[in-house]
Amino acid sequence: AQLVESGGGLVQPGGSLRLSCAASGFGISSYGMRWYRQAPGKEHELVAFSTNTDGTTGYADSVKGRFTISRDDAKNTVYLQMNILRPEDTAMYYCHARDGPTRYWGQGTQVTVSS
Repeated sequence: AQLVESGGGLVQPGGSLRLSCAASGFGISSYGMRWYRQAPGKEHELVAFSTNTDGTTGYADSVKGRFTISRDDAKNTVYLQMNILRPEDTAMYYCHARDGPTRYWGQGTQVTVSS
């Protein structure tokens, strides 16, 4: 079982990116899905989550109104749409799946926001 992120890259401030997290070996429909990020010298930060029970989503205050998490259970993929990107959004972004004690992490995708 694994998670594979993609879609990161270099973008100018104010730009957009869409990250994807493709799961294999398990079905995300049974899992709560999250996006985390970690910038150099900073702690791991929860960016957004999506529950598998009632579709509830939530966001860190720093990204609220700019980022949107979504999931396509049929494609076994979770997305993070990131708009109005800021230099402080620069980080490695990780996908995470959790069902009780079972947890999976992706390898991360780098997002760099710079002019």
